[in-house]
Amino acid sequence: MSKVILGENIEKFFGEGKEKTKVLDNITVSVEEGEFVSVMGPSGSGKSTLLFALGGIDRVDKGRIVFDGNELSAGKEKKLSDIRRTGMGFVFQQPTMLKNLNLLDNIILPAVRQDRGRIEQITKRALELMRQAGIEELAKRDITQVSGGQLQRAGICRALINKPKIVFGDEPTGALNSKSAETIMELFTEINQEGTAVMLVTHDARVAACSERVLFLCDGKVVSELRLSKYKEKDMKRRMEQVTGQMRVLGI
Repeated sequence: MSKVILGENIEKFFGEGKEKTKVLDNITVSVEEGEFVSVMGPSGSGKSTLLFALGGIDRVDKGRIVFDGNELSAGKEKKLSDIRRTGMGFVFQQPTMLKNLNLLDNIILPAVRQDRGRIEQITKRALELMRQAGIEELAKRDITQVSGGQLQRAGICRALINKPKIVFGDEPTGALNSKSAETIMELFTEINQEGTAVMLVTHDARVAACSERVLFLCDGKVVSELRLSKYKEKDMKRRMEQVTGQMRVLGI
């Protein structure tokens, strides 16, 4: 199995002068093709910064990031933008949608911007993704006419519209109730099983327990790694015990 993304010896600083703080401290991390990885750690440990760095949203100060053979740390912004749009998907805690577009139009927007000539095929794919996410009947609804969980599912559909190799999620269930969060994780698990790599930042042990591997960060460093792939997917009790046990050891 080959690496879909590699961050090697990456460092990231915030602030200047005496206020300068190292947020990522010589981290090396990778995600294999089709792998499901979660990132956990206390607030301020660098979880989201790591995610944004690997996704090419934030530039790193040292080290290199390679995605699908392209070195992001050396790329120009136009190239980075194209790579993010076509090769990656992003899901955030609060989905950012355009208020003047309905759910379907918000989902197809990234793909239509890339190729207006394929709008029929793009729409067909979007409706199939919405069907898979259980929101196909909401296609023509405004974003103010759906629940938070439904909006998040639409955000995942949008992240998948260009068939990315990896989907990044920053606390994608953080603003949802337990039932909606469970539905979202079922969807992430399903798309991962179809071959898309997934990397999620989370505080929730239930979310992390769905992944194959959990990285624990503290003060900008990976301090522990937990492999859950040896446990059956349905054995959530054992998976949860492993995650919560490691959280207790690290004081998270």
